[in-house]
Amino acid sequence: MLSETEILEKIYAGFIGKAIGVRLGAPVEPTIWSYDRIQKTYGEVTQYLRDFKNFAADDDTNGPVYFIRALRDYGLNATAEDVGKTWLNYAAEEHGMYWWGGFGVSTEHTAYRNLRAGIPAPQSGSIAQNGTTVAEQIGGQIFIDSWGWVNPGNPKRAAEMSAMAASVAHDGDGLNGARFCAAAIAAAFEATSIDEIVETAMGTIDSSSTYARVCRAVIDFHKANPDNWRACRDMLTAYWGYDRYPGVCHIIPNAGVTIMSILYGKGDLPRTAEIATMAGWDTDCNAGNAAAIVGTFQGLQEGWGKYREPINDFLVASGIVGSINIVDIPSFARELTVLALQLAGREVPKLWLEDFTRRGLRFDFDLPGSTHGFRTEGFNQITLKHSDERHVEGSRGSLEIQLDRLERGQGGRVFWKPFYRRSDFDDERYRPMFSPVVDAGQTVSFKLWLDPWNGDGNLRVAPYVRRTMSGAIEETGAWHVPSAEGWQDYSFVVPEGDEAIDEIGVSIEYFGRLKFLGRLFLADFKVEGAGHTAIDPAVETQEWGAITRFTFNRGHWTKQEGRIHGHTAGDADMWTGHYYARDVVVSADMRRLSGISQLVTARVQGTGRFYAAGFEGDEVVILKEDFGSTVLSRAPFKPESGKSYQFAFSVKGDTLSFAVNGQQLITATDTAYAYGMAGIRLASAGRMSVGRFEIVES
Repeated sequence: MLSETEILEKIYAGFIGKAIGVRLGAPVEPTIWSYDRIQKTYGEVTQYLRDFKNFAADDDTNGPVYFIRALRDYGLNATAEDVGKTWLNYAAEEHGMYWWGGFGVSTEHTAYRNLRAGIPAPQSGSIAQNGTTVAEQIGGQIFIDSWGWVNPGNPKRAAEMSAMAASVAHDGDGLNGARFCAAAIAAAFEATSIDEIVETAMGTIDSSSTYARVCRAVIDFHKANPDNWRACRDMLTAYWGYDRYPGVCHIIPNAGVTIMSILYGKGDLPRTAEIATMAGWDTDCNAGNAAAIVGTFQGLQEGWGKYREPINDFLVASGIVGSINIVDIPSFARELTVLALQLAGREVPKLWLEDFTRRGLRFDFDLPGSTHGFRTEGFNQITLKHSDERHVEGSRGSLEIQLDRLERGQGGRVFWKPFYRRSDFDDERYRPMFSPVVDAGQTVSFKLWLDPWNGDGNLRVAPYVRRTMSGAIEETGAWHVPSAEGWQDYSFVVPEGDEAIDEIGVSIEYFGRLKFLGRLFLADFKVEGAGHTAIDPAVETQEWGAITRFTFNRGHWTKQEGRIHGHTAGDADMWTGHYYARDVVVSADMRRLSGISQLVTARVQGTGRFYAAGFEGDEVVILKEDFGSTVLSRAPFKPESGKSYQFAFSVKGDTLSFAVNGQQLITATDTAYAYGMAGIRLASAGRMSVGRFEIVES
């Protein structure tokens, strides 16, 4: 039986593989990049084709991050209908998450519209509902990796669970693709060869299906021509090409490329992803699927370096939860490991279970090569890498900060980014949205250990935060020379302020007379405690379809006269705050401009699961939303249009109360939601204006 650590490391390796494949294939994904054009332009692909400032997001990684949350929200026996609700709950309509290519064109767009219309899964993705062409596009296999990772060594259950999950949008060979890829990942945990993985996965699909036939064609060709993948690609063009299968991106040609890449890659992650990229068609999907399988099988390798280092343990998603969209890969791998252990009926380490719903961060650098996305800024003599030379108890590693010949007055910053803006990206892939992961009032702590090789010892550090709008650096502790005798503890409280924080870390400065050469080790980095979010709209800006620090779903959101203006013909929401914030008071300066509904929300767990309080017609109400509204409390109140009212919605334990202008008007009790984001909401057509907005956690 695989140990907890072995499962964690395999999942981590597999997810890094997925990220590498997607990033490598993405620049040549559009159909204008034909197989021939890729070959003529790039020849043999042996490195990333494009340098990204930050790789924004991709549907291939959105799905594995978000859809597996059905097991968290609805339990380990979640059904297709539950996964369908998960689709609705975490996706913003017509931006982010999926390719919104049109109803009847994009499989995911079609399924989403079906779900919104009340057609439940699996009918939402069925051939009977949508026709064969839509049901058998490539999405059946590109979103299902996590269902393989949570079933290590259990390919049969991985195939069953992935087909259930894929049925939200797919049917027919779309489900065979899901079964094959998830089963291959599950088998990769314990298999001794690529051939074993492939045959195990083949055993989980319909042997008479077109999907099985294209796979067998590639398997047979590979046996006869084991070293010529381009000849195999020519065979696919001749007999299984896009000209034979309708729709924008049919699963069958791409299944051929995926299994071809796995076989001809011979168990090596970089070569597997390179072949899938050079082969054309849906390059990011195929490279991502193949690399996820082979990465899980191969495990972490030093030879991945040129592809792994730019990933830097960091991935962006583009669902509606701003704090989840900033993905720390080691932490996400640990979440999947918790689900894997729970599904297997095994005991979960207590600390990992705490991490599962942690209001904050815990970076332990335990996984081999892990960096947790730390960065450096300043003189280029400061570089970062993982080290297993020094570590704290309970971890096998730390972050090694290399300081190369610093002269007097030189230094820089080493930091983690808890928030991103549009200017942090140079592409618009799947339009991510962000809310800060770290807020005022929380405690940041870490350990440092100095290893000086040359110099006169005068290297000093100071903890700091940076404000995102102004770029102002705020030192949060005194300058201090770190200890060279062992680990030294540092901590500070994140200061209050009306700007979001987009860096937390340490400033480094050398003020000696001799050049400094040495290392600084960082370990046990944590952010803990209740936070305080204060948003003055005058400080924020319109960005990515909404207002900075907020994610949104539907509606038109702008800044007008220093306030947030919301306008919708239906319902519309904006959210901010951490997903695992618990007891809160959400306050807002609210004005009704038109319509009957102006609300604030708390413990928001998605578009369809939250509490809300505010004005509904000539009443104040407290509502519970669970894909349908329940009024928990109400009282008469007739608001005046254009007048400011100070809302205060308190959610503590199972007690909910709502006050206007300091006077508590209604209360209720409910136990449905224990944590979530906060926000503002129009539940029906209308307009509202919102001034200062705050979330006070306790």
